[in-house]
Amino acid sequence: MASTPSKIPISVLIPAKNEQANLPACLASLELADEVFLVDSQSSDRSIEIAENWGAKVVQFHFNGGWPKKKNWSLENLPFRNEWVLIVDCDERIPLELWEEMAQAIQNPNYDGYYLNRKVFFLGKWIRFGGKYPDWNLRLFRHQKGRYENLNTEDVPNTGDNEVHEHVILDRPAAYLKADMIHEDFRDIYQWLERHNRYSNWEARVYYNLLTGKDDSGTIGANFFGDAVQRKRFLKTVWVRLPFKPLLRFIWFYILKLGFLDGKAGYIYGRLLSQYEYQIGVKLFELRKFGGQLNQLSTKPTSQTPTLPEIKESA
Repeated sequence: MASTPSKIPISVLIPAKNEQANLPACLASLELADEVFLVDSQSSDRSIEIAENWGAKVVQFHFNGGWPKKKNWSLENLPFRNEWVLIVDCDERIPLELWEEMAQAIQNPNYDGYYLNRKVFFLGKWIRFGGKYPDWNLRLFRHQKGRYENLNTEDVPNTGDNEVHEHVILDRPAAYLKADMIHEDFRDIYQWLERHNRYSNWEARVYYNLLTGKDDSGTIGANFFGDAVQRKRFLKTVWVRLPFKPLLRFIWFYILKLGFLDGKAGYIYGRLLSQYEYQIGVKLFELRKFGGQLNQLSTKPTSQTPTLPEIKESA
């Protein structure tokens, strides 16, 4: 393979908020990028200081509560000086071999985007089984050609200002790169639980939209014969209608997909995924009960409002 140049003509986009624990390793892995944008949501920790010390350009995003969210807003508004953009989360790292492969890939005129495979680490261990690997994400693409799909979840409260699991839409098929990116959060389990509490709001809305036949135009679509992401979306249309999903998810991850081979970390991860599925189910129940709204309060009193007893004037 040809030698890697000092800087590769790729612009990196990092969505961030209070990520001081993860940013140093993330930014260290991006030194070959021609430019790096950190799109911040008013962090209260040292995220901005760390990013600027590594030479990243910091831009503040102020969420208006609707659409677009952070990544699509960035793709529309940031002055990228390169044709190609790479989306990297703060808890991800780009190894040298992947940079070398990307340097070659962006010279191919036949593709507008590339899927990257993630190696997910949990409690310090690579979760190799349980269906977590391979884990394809379309992260490298010509920034004028790709935008994240809108799954009609923008009205769901407490999901944050960043796209959750939306996928990038391209007009032309994308290719797949061989080298892996690394996904490892250096924060504690509390952060995993907090994040997935927010994600379950989003997932419940996605389930609700699938069950109610919401129009899926403007999305990647569900297609059993499509790419890996479209097949996964198709399977979700079946999954949402199954009973006992928390139990099924644990059985699928831990037994059928051999998650037990990842030891204690695999067992804990499987239990947490089962709990996550239960949270989604509870919130889906809430959505269906209150006509598609989470945290809905009834405006009708459940009983007559008590009043103070009438005081009779003495004669």
